[in-house]
Amino acid sequence: MTRNKMMLALVLMVAMIVTAACGGANSNTKSDANNNAAATDAPKDPVTIEFWTMQLSPTFDDYIKNVISNFEKENADIKVKWVDIPWGDMEKKILASVASKTAPDVANLNPQFASKLAELDALVNMDEMVDKATIDTYFEGVWKSNTFNGKTFGIPWYLSSEITMYNTDIFKAAGLDPEKAPATYEELAQVAKTIKEKTGKYAWFPNMDGSKVLEGMVSDGIQLTDADMKKSAFNTPEAVAFFQYYTDLYKQDLIPREVVTEGHSKAIDMYQAGSLAILASGPQFLNKVQENAPDVLKATKSAPSVAGKTGKKNVAAMNLVVPKQSKHQEAAVKFSVYMTNAENQVTFDKIVPILPSIETALEDPYFNTLPESPTPIDRARIVSAAQLKDSEVLVPPMKNYDEIKKAIVEELQAAMLGKKSAEDAVKQAAARVDAELAK
Repeated sequence: MTRNKMMLALVLMVAMIVTAACGGANSNTKSDANNNAAATDAPKDPVTIEFWTMQLSPTFDDYIKNVISNFEKENADIKVKWVDIPWGDMEKKILASVASKTAPDVANLNPQFASKLAELDALVNMDEMVDKATIDTYFEGVWKSNTFNGKTFGIPWYLSSEITMYNTDIFKAAGLDPEKAPATYEELAQVAKTIKEKTGKYAWFPNMDGSKVLEGMVSDGIQLTDADMKKSAFNTPEAVAFFQYYTDLYKQDLIPREVVTEGHSKAIDMYQAGSLAILASGPQFLNKVQENAPDVLKATKSAPSVAGKTGKKNVAAMNLVVPKQSKHQEAAVKFSVYMTNAENQVTFDKIVPILPSIETALEDPYFNTLPESPTPIDRARIVSAAQLKDSEVLVPPMKNYDEIKKAIVEELQAAMLGKKSAEDAVKQAAARVDAELAK
């Protein structure tokens, strides 16, 4: 695999982006032949299940094919057909397959998109298909992130945990302690002011092209919706203060102008160019910095992610789901549990810098012990893994999520650009979210 291909794979996985021992999964799934005839496979006739992933081929062909081969050896009655779908085509293809009743047996999706299928009641309930002992091996908060209307629609696969990576050379030039990164939004604002005054550089590039704004609100103790997800709950003084925080930083030129037009890729470009002091991201992006700006990588240190008043940190998850249309649901769930077991996840995590969804997998020295002569990338991995147990998916799946996210970000940006007050922006955002939840 060429370095460029690996770099592309790293970026794509986070954009998707974000256990039991390796062995037969016979005890990991529940069977109820009376209530779910579709989940019962003929004991003598091998069945074939179709497994869809998002743009993992050809970069990870060896890994995926090896897991499938091992699974088939231990489950002679099941064959797995692997189909890799381009990232940009997955949503269209999976929706079309469900509509035409040709859905795959297992699909690799993120929680927010999978929830669209769950909203249609198109996915099996994993709480009913997987035994409790196996469920308990996954991080509790990550397992719950795959819940919609009280049903768990997916099994967590791989994760990404954002951390604070910062250029110590810029910190030193600004007279800041290079061993101390900001831990709160208040500290981040002060660091941004000091760095701009002392160096002319920016400290931070807020990411507004993903879910980071909403995650930041939740971390700051702001409830996005009511318990039933029927109405917004953030038209509050706390949310106004949150919007005002971003507005003040923007008006004081303490965050780049481009934050209202560009996203995470711009932050990476600025960090590796040495014009941004802090990169808030998954550690896998340091591979790109290593390739393009080795001097910046050498100056990079890592710390836990900046958090709001609650101290909560976010983790991004990818999962495996089983459509109800599958004629072999039990086999499909058995394969999903096998694919995500500790041994298979650790192997995958050593190929690409991601994190496991199985709690015991973190006991592997790879996640908690630095090698001799560690690189900044090694240190970032340890920091990221260490904060995983205290992280959760902060924004749960909800109806019309893309439009809800768009409404909140657009209103925040309107306040930042001076088109309306922070209070009016919050009020308008809440009204737009109410409209989406009412659909």
